[in-house]
Amino acid sequence: MKIVVIGGTGLIGTKLAGKLREKGHEVVPAAPSTGVNTITGEGLEKALSAAEIVIDVANSPSFEDEPALSFFESSGRNLLAAERAAGVRHDIALSIVGTDRLPECGYFRAKLAQENLINACKIPYTVLRATQFFEFVGGIVESSSDGQIVRLSPALFQPVASDDVAAALADITLGAPVNGLVELAGPERFSLDEFGRKYLIAMKDPRKVVADIHARYFGAELDDQSLMPGSGPRLGSVRFEDWLARLPQATRRSGN
Repeated sequence: MKIVVIGGTGLIGTKLAGKLREKGHEVVPAAPSTGVNTITGEGLEKALSAAEIVIDVANSPSFEDEPALSFFESSGRNLLAAERAAGVRHDIALSIVGTDRLPECGYFRAKLAQENLINACKIPYTVLRATQFFEFVGGIVESSSDGQIVRLSPALFQPVASDDVAAALADITLGAPVNGLVELAGPERFSLDEFGRKYLIAMKDPRKVVADIHARYFGAELDDQSLMPGSGPRLGSVRFEDWLARLPQATRRSGN
């Protein structure tokens, strides 16, 4: 099959494209750097010509509220219109667990707007909502840091490795559309503050993590349901401590 991966040069897109090529499929990694721009429409028609499946793992270049919303709405409309014109038979998108539970977070609102566009379209679809990636733990810690103190919510959290996200997307790609949501989480539950603490210890970073029920997560206060999947999610296989152990030694010594 010809499969187009929107955002195909990023973290998830690169891993996913590799997995699909290993299975013998023709994969087109579509991104501005490869001449495909979902905002302007440049290169979309050519990239989608004869494509059977389109997987959208593109991310907004900005996490600010209005730019993120503008990106996902404009990109979503242009992409879905191009898919209809090309006769795509399965639209797949990567989203986030909790998009419908954290309206205070502008980025989550933007992802929910993208989901709504897909749901309203007539193309058969599957949306994979994944929990936060292990790879973003450093950013979460830095955004919550004040000098030597890192304030993080004690809310429950079930993060997942990007390798597991790419594997789940590859499985979904080769299956039938569900015309709904699939959730993916990691194999272990943590509190968010424990997640940050484990990371700093592995990085040999002396900063102290403080559990704070009012600490905000990208603008939102959390409870134990905010970032957790519902019943019966897919589960990844990579444990956080195993992922940490695979980080390059130089990265761990430098603490970044």
